[in-house]
Amino acid sequence: MPNPDFADALWIKSSRSADQGQCVELATVDGWIGVRDSKLGADGPVLALTATTMRAFLSALA
Repeated sequence: MPNPDFADALWIKSSRSADQGQCVELATVDGWIGVRDSKLGADGPVLALTATTMRAFLSALA
């Protein structure tokens, strides 16, 4: 499976993020969900998850 390209993705921050911008950001590209740490900037690593994997991850947190 090819790696998704998040270079031009629209990243969204949680409305509950800290004023300093230290938060998790999410974006979607071609059926993938990207997760990154905003304090590392646009060049930081992106964790790419399928929707199924993201649901399993969120379910495990509950």
